Amino acid sequence: MEVVNINGSSGQSKVIIGSAFQNLASHLPQESVFVVTDSNVFPLLGHLKTKHPIYSVTPGEASKNLGVAQKIYEWLLENGAHRRSFILGFGGGVVCDIAGFVASTYMRGIRFGFVATSLLAQVDASVGGKNGLNLNGYKNIIGTFNQPDFVICDVLMLKTLPNEELANGFAEIVKHTLIADGKMFGFIEENVEGLLNRNGSIIEKLVEHSVRVKIGIVQADEFEKGERKKLNLGHTWGHAVEKLSGLPHGQSVSIGLEFAARISVEKGLLGKHDYHRVINLLQGLRLPIHTTLNPLQLFEALTRDKKKIADSVDFILMKGIGEVVIERLTLTTIKNFLVETYK
Repeated sequence: MEVVNINGSSGQSKVIIGSAFQNLASHLPQESVFVVTDSNVFPLLGHLKTKHPIYSVTPGEASKNLGVAQKIYEWLLENGAHRRSFILGFGGGVVCDIAGFVASTYMRGIRFGFVATSLLAQVDASVGGKNGLNLNGYKNIIGTFNQPDFVICDVLMLKTLPNEELANGFAEIVKHTLIADGKMFGFIEENVEGLLNRNGSIIEKLVEHSVRVKIGIVQADEFEKGERKKLNLGHTWGHAVEKLSGLPHGQSVSIGLEFAARISVEKGLLGKHDYHRVINLLQGLRLPIHTTLNPLQLFEALTRDKKKIADSVDFILMKGIGEVVIERLTLTTIKNFLVETYK
């Protein structure tokens, strides 16, 4: 078991990797705990079903909205939740986002923690203190920065994940190596077969690595004023793809990583050999790298991204494998690139 600590402005948080979620009771308050989950994960709750009130949302990104949040607020009130209550988000990335947002805003904020049940949640969504809801399909337009008390990452829970859900997490793992660790990128290249076969020791090593990369960046820039923007690698284009295609987050990010790599080659930051390494690894992990959607429609969705500043976007580009740079690109530059690429 590994414990990685975060010292955030809202308090201390810890990510516990390799711990069985059956040890959850030692991390929870003795009373007034409220559980938010979804119907896919509900069967895994065990004794929690009889011990604490439970609110189950419909699985999927469509549940990340203010209407669902309002229903949870009303449920909390009806069940006597108060300022010393505790919310446990037990599920994947969607559940963690909803639970964290509701906890951060209910009665101006109550304590919360997560049991992350998907690979995507363990390596990204549950870690770092971002809690967001979507608005009209646009990703995380409404949100907070607030750290959970704890995140439990039990890799044994990943054994039952569908292959598609596992691949979603692989996309974020690759992203973290592209940002900060070219050597670990090579490790993934050497262990594609083990990852696809769900080798527990390999996956646990990569979960811990991703958590440490993300926490290191979050510690340096908790509120995304500079350095933390690097974690958006692949997300600007990826969110547009997700919005219009309905593809899962990880698959959309994979397409976004290819797009970022292509612009990076165009700007002379990434060599063509490394570009092919990136796309070969993504494809080896059974992730998509292209979409058939109209690029100009995707561009229109991109212009509504929350990272847009006036007529520009802070785009994350690859400087080789294991290093990225933040470059402010005008919308005109991005559109011209699209026109030239897809003509």
